[in-house]
Amino acid sequence: MILKPNGEVIASDVEFAEGIISQSRGLMFRKRIAEKYALVFILPTPKSVSVHMLFVFFPIDVLFLDTNQKILRATRLKSWTGLTKSPKNTKYIIEMSAGSIERYGLIKGEWIKIDRR
Repeated sequence: MILKPNGEVIASDVEFAEGIISQSRGLMFRKRIAEKYALVFILPTPKSVSVHMLFVFFPIDVLFLDTNQKILRATRLKSWTGLTKSPKNTKYIIEMSAGSIERYGLIKGEWIKIDRR
């Protein structure tokens, strides 16, 4: 589950991309994701990485978090052509349905909680 500091649920259906294969594949080849779905990448060490949308058939919102789960940047990526580089010191990347950033008012500097239960 992914929560805002006030306890509001951002995503209740959470998947973790922990291995190199699942992290490389991400959301590629999926037809769609649910509104309350999130794919969480946990990087072994904080760093800057590239995120691409090749073979992703729908737009998504992406959050880049530091080790304290504070939002470093929130952005939307277009299907197929979207490409971005995360800020340095990124520890977590969260891919969610398009519109999540606006729907939950997610902004740079806000803390969120990733609950693995």
